[in-house]
Amino acid sequence: MKVIISAGGTGGHIYPALAIINKIKEIEPKSEFLYIGTHNRMEKDIVPKLGIPFKSIEIYGFNRKNLFKNIKVLTCLYKSYKRCRKLIKRFKPDIVIGVGGYVTFPVIVEAKKLDYKTFIHEQNSIPGKANVFLTKYADLIGVSFNSSMKYFPKYKTVYTGNPASENATSVEAFDKKEFDLTENKKLVLVVMGSLGSSKMNAFLTKTMSLFSNKDYEILFVTGKDTYAEISKNEFPSNVKVVPYIDNMARVMKKTDVMVSRAGATTISEIIALQIPTILIPSPNVTNNHQYKNAMDLIDSKACVLLEEKNLKGELLVEKIDDLLSKPNKLKRMKTNLSKLNVDNSATLIYENIRELIDRK
Repeated sequence: MKVIISAGGTGGHIYPALAIINKIKEIEPKSEFLYIGTHNRMEKDIVPKLGIPFKSIEIYGFNRKNLFKNIKVLTCLYKSYKRCRKLIKRFKPDIVIGVGGYVTFPVIVEAKKLDYKTFIHEQNSIPGKANVFLTKYADLIGVSFNSSMKYFPKYKTVYTGNPASENATSVEAFDKKEFDLTENKKLVLVVMGSLGSSKMNAFLTKTMSLFSNKDYEILFVTGKDTYAEISKNEFPSNVKVVPYIDNMARVMKKTDVMVSRAGATTISEIIALQIPTILIPSPNVTNNHQYKNAMDLIDSKACVLLEEKNLKGELLVEKIDDLLSKPNKLKRMKTNLSKLNVDNSATLIYENIRELIDRK
């Protein structure tokens, strides 16, 4: 199988794309790949290190605050169409896959214009604008949440779950010594997304002192952008601070309670690994989609929800303590998470794109 795959901007798009690549490699080891990403986002560092051929395009999201800047956005978009067209014609793929982020826009459009088969995947419960627009250019659409089926044409939409979930179950758990953690103590993982959140990180930095007398440990993942400043602070001995963890699932496997944003890929891993979690959705995302993602779990009594506007340090500590002190509550939450799991998501995506390729 020859595959062009595109996804970019955040780990929430990149890691599902990598999970699809890994599944195709597993089943068809001789497959060839070309990853098309942005020139200045996370994928430019992550993907080449994995030995996956990578090509970049200069492209930006539309600026709603400064319309003048959109002149450059439109210029780059026009150039990206031409570059994607050349890359696709040269590679001659069997399938072109878009897994989210504005970088997928010119890739899928040009693939369809060149009459190549196309598949897009939506991770969030509320679809992003790029995927809504790309609906007419996609031969097949996969969705992570059953609730998002309604946003796409039924005849070409498949409920696949998030492919990152299948990948999460297969990774080996980390050794707590890697982050100077104690093997027999309970672990609370606190992470606000692959890029971090300056506002939330400022709040969490102040809150960490409240954990000084606890008998459990905190692993606080700041994100790369804010780590340098945060690391200047003093923290209790049971709080470990790191900038970023590659393949978070390996840490989640030894996590007792997680505190997290409600990004779609993170939620898929929470479900797959059945991690009791306090979700704090980001209010600064399109269509408030993280809150909608979280509500899919809340409706199933599978998480605790705290909204950022109501957040206080003492409240967060209280919620963590409550979960850790009530084994039966944790067990119920794990059971409810297990009921939401699609444990073969990447396999379902492979089977659907294989059928699409073979279709005459």
